[in-house]
Amino acid sequence: MSEPHQESVESRRPRKAAVLVAVACIVVALDVISKIFAVDRLEPTQSKRILGGLVYFSLVRNPGAAFGIAGSMTIVFAVVAVAVIVMIIRIAGRLRSLPWAIGLGLLLGGACGNLIDRVFRSPGLFRGHVVDFISVLGPDGEHFPVFNLADSAITIGAVALALTGLLGIGLDGRRIPAGPANPANPADPPDRDRP
Repeated sequence: MSEPHQESVESRRPRKAAVLVAVACIVVALDVISKIFAVDRLEPTQSKRILGGLVYFSLVRNPGAAFGIAGSMTIVFAVVAVAVIVMIIRIAGRLRSLPWAIGLGLLLGGACGNLIDRVFRSPGLFRGHVVDFISVLGPDGEHFPVFNLADSAITIGAVALALTGLLGIGLDGRRIPAGPANPANPADPPDRDRP
């Protein structure tokens, strides 16, 4: 008589797709609200400084990537954002790691936030300029290029995912062993007897 089916450790761990979706929704909501506020309250030619000039707010319409890079490639960035969103959605069902869920949720929310601008803002569909409005004082006394909350979420999410990978945590929440994951045949004798 066969033994009852035993669930694997991986299948007993709860899925974290809900965490990913919640983080992404929070990021999108904060990003959209902050951009509405920025467009309503800020003028492109004026800067509002706070914290003694450490942070300033200045409205910029950005056709390029984060920090104004590659302004002539707006459509390309929209397509890349859609590809990132599709990729994250495809792996969401396999997520059982909280750090991965949070990191991917930040990436998803940031990509969606900026994609909303590219789709709905002028000059047109998939060519819309992203609203940027935040800058901070760098260690050299110069202000960083202007960015938005979606850019911040993407950056923090990417760093979080890099650290999660460096710590060897897989999508399933288990630690990935160092070295070869699956030796060809562990029963093979050691190489010390071979020339």
